[in-house]
Amino acid sequence: MTKEDAPKVYFRKVDETTTFRSPVSNGIDYTFFAGTADEMIASYREATGEVPMLPAWALGYIHCRERFHSQKEILETASEFRRKKLPVDLMVQDWQYWGKYGWNAMRFDETDYPAPREMTDSLHRMGMRLMLSVWSKVDQNSVLGKRLADKSYYIPGTPWVDFFNPEAASFYWKNFRDSLVLPIGIDAWWLDATEPENDDLVGRRVNHSTFPGEVFRNVYPLVVNKTIYEGLRGLSTDEGKQRDSISRTILLTRNGFPGIQRYGVATWSGDVGNDWDTFRRQIVAGLGISVCGLPWWTYDAGGFFRPGDAQYTDAHFQERFSRWLQTSVFLPLMRVHGYMTNTEFWNYGDKVTDMARKSLELRYRLLPYIYSEAAWVSLGNGTMLRPLMMDFPQDTQALSLKYQYMFGRSLLVSPIVEEGPVVWKTYLPAVQGGWYDFHDNQYMSTGWVQTSVSPDYIPVFVKAGTVLPLSSGYAENAQKALKSDLEIRVYAGTDGTYQLYEDEGTDYNYQKGGYSCIRLFWDDAHSILIIGKRSGQYEGMEPVRNLKIVKIALSSDGKSNVTEKSVVYKGEELKIAF
Repeated sequence: MTKEDAPKVYFRKVDETTTFRSPVSNGIDYTFFAGTADEMIASYREATGEVPMLPAWALGYIHCRERFHSQKEILETASEFRRKKLPVDLMVQDWQYWGKYGWNAMRFDETDYPAPREMTDSLHRMGMRLMLSVWSKVDQNSVLGKRLADKSYYIPGTPWVDFFNPEAASFYWKNFRDSLVLPIGIDAWWLDATEPENDDLVGRRVNHSTFPGEVFRNVYPLVVNKTIYEGLRGLSTDEGKQRDSISRTILLTRNGFPGIQRYGVATWSGDVGNDWDTFRRQIVAGLGISVCGLPWWTYDAGGFFRPGDAQYTDAHFQERFSRWLQTSVFLPLMRVHGYMTNTEFWNYGDKVTDMARKSLELRYRLLPYIYSEAAWVSLGNGTMLRPLMMDFPQDTQALSLKYQYMFGRSLLVSPIVEEGPVVWKTYLPAVQGGWYDFHDNQYMSTGWVQTSVSPDYIPVFVKAGTVLPLSSGYAENAQKALKSDLEIRVYAGTDGTYQLYEDEGTDYNYQKGGYSCIRLFWDDAHSILIIGKRSGQYEGMEPVRNLKIVKIALSSDGKSNVTEKSVVYKGEELKIAF
């Protein structure tokens, strides 16, 4: 999996009979030709910027609420997740932690957060990370705000920092670095309201009043995220030497612009409601932004605006919440949030907690697959969240479906988007060898199929020929899931191949070749799985892995037959015959 494997960009000259013409320089007309949907997205990224890998822990569960009110509260909540054996990787501190110091003053109010560094250190000892909400507007009466005003670094007439002005952006970053990054050790950043809010650029001028703000307002989130990402990537030691290993981060923002994917950015759909129609529209929105070349997207599972205290006992809301959460297992990022809500699952009772545990455990079981797909995004210009048109462009029925999608290249997801169904219909496009039900391994043909509905999961199907790597056993965080023994599932019916990707998960050494790949090939005719010789290496690599190989195949009686074998992999080629 290298840059050389990525799809290439092609151009062709337009002849005199072409209906659509695209004028460019030198008086020559060209049309842009990208071939498949994947090649089109690859072309966009080659033009606007490739996608750096997110840290592995960002692909685990992200827990948020509006809001944690103190250091004590966030640490007690984190401890309860561990006590209840609910996997989680990232705790999120939303706004107002700045307290008496003013909006986004870039400091914690000691009244409720007496030792922020100890807070992050405590989370790290629990195998968790911390994301902090930081805004691009600053209280003009705060100490930082007065300094910004003295230097004329605000967009005139607003509390928003003028990131179009390089001096203002640099000043913001240095305060960000010296107040939050270096002394506290925070891991990830929620750059909220990067629109900016209230359409405050309309009628304003930016960058020393040189340019009209309304012309460039959509670019504002790009320059905000650029400032923080490039600052983080440029961190150096006291001696001025570049660090050998800079930590990967994730920037969460609800706004984007072409090219923003090159700054390690994830977007989410913002402050939405919780009803069924809103849920359906989230899926459509996520698929839309994914095909725009921005691969990292999620929503507030359960919706941001919720039905007040009734949510903790309302069975109708809890059913909706369950379907939001179960679907988020199969999104690039999995995150819960909620306005004026204690979003922890145990606040909703044992039934919701049990459902959530199953969803979280499934997410962590899938992490070897998800992380390998993430590597395909960064090293092969791939796309993880895939509308059906990407893989089945000739299937008119598939093209008509709004809510089904592929999660990676192997799993077809069929979210339950209405209340109370007993059975659920899913359309399975024609593929060689057919499909299997992910949950019970039953063989499914193609076309419309009907499955019974479970309260614990949504329908998911696997293409024949899939070689699917999964983690084994319980894992409390992503690092443990990715280092666990592996289960390799083989879905028979046609040949298949997959490339398992592994690296340190926390730094950018992969950009210097610090990663390994293992090619997995299923020879269907001979019923042999070939596990190739490991290529590459990285610091901390597990030289020996225990593998459970599970073959799932259609038997002569029309049912699925499951066969298991265990092997020890030491980096050399293995052939496992069934």
